[in-house]
Amino acid sequence: MSRRTYFIDEGLGETRGGVLLDDRPERLLIQRDDDSQRLALGARLRARVRHVEPALSMAFLDLGEGAEASLSFKPDSRPRQGEALEIEIRTEARTGKLATARFIGPAQGDPTLLSPAPSLLDQLREMAGDGELITGRAARQIADEAEAEALDILHPLPGGGSIAIEPTRALTAIDVDVGERKGSEAKRVTRQANMAALGVAARVLRLKGLGGLVVFDMAGRGHDGAALMAAARAAFNPDNPGVSIGPISRFGTIELTVPRRTRPVTEILTDASGRVSARTLAQRLVRRLEAEGRAAPGGRLSGRCAPAVAEAAKPVLALLAARIGARLEVSGDPTLPWDRIEVHAR
Repeated sequence: MSRRTYFIDEGLGETRGGVLLDDRPERLLIQRDDDSQRLALGARLRARVRHVEPALSMAFLDLGEGAEASLSFKPDSRPRQGEALEIEIRTEARTGKLATARFIGPAQGDPTLLSPAPSLLDQLREMAGDGELITGRAARQIADEAEAEALDILHPLPGGGSIAIEPTRALTAIDVDVGERKGSEAKRVTRQANMAALGVAARVLRLKGLGGLVVFDMAGRGHDGAALMAAARAAFNPDNPGVSIGPISRFGTIELTVPRRTRPVTEILTDASGRVSARTLAQRLVRRLEAEGRAAPGGRLSGRCAPAVAEAAKPVLALLAARIGARLEVSGDPTLPWDRIEVHAR
């Protein structure tokens, strides 16, 4: 039987938490100090209808402080422009898409946050049930490993082989590769790889926060459709309600839809070009300085990184200086590779 535990790493400027499924990262939640509380999943707000598109059965809402969301409606419940509504955030915003809202009822007054989303700790407890909570340095190491796995494209399968997970604008493609998986019978080896791929992919998609249309390109041919469907239903059951799985096609593909609820982790960790963002690297820099400061109490700390990373780190470095004293200096070096971070104590 699967076992879930959860972890929380409360850092400066950022809190990371997640769930482990049989000691492998399954969920990663990241909250940063400058995140908008108005766009978080589960937040309740009073919103103003900014614009209505009857042809799309959609209203666009002003949530205040520059935040926006969309609201779908039925023909007999069309809202009026300028009307105040009480809503709840149903799905978080992602690149090119507004957050979506659920209508609760009519309201009066200007847009405002009525109640924040559930705390990160409450979300983790709901996901992990009565699993053990991991904190401290162990949680930080797990969070670092979860970040790295969330950014990977290739993911190994138990027993050999791998899957490649690559999101596009339209869908997420998953390719199953048997690789050098060992076995005396090719068909059995392929079947085992495909079954393992469904379980690993379901976990990693949750870790990455990916949803929508997912297409598996299964290894081999002549598949046992009933067995694959049963394995897929079991693997994606934690994503219910809302999962829909189609039968395997004659081309060896399985299509399914997984509900989108939160912003993809990769969007939080990367910039528009797909590289690790300056803010993410700034958080890594501060964590390394903090660790070096613990190892060398009273020592002077210095760091070097790309100039944009040094700039992004300034607000968090101020928090670190308030905690350990003004004994650190960070310089931006344009000759360093984008993701290179150097930290020293003297």
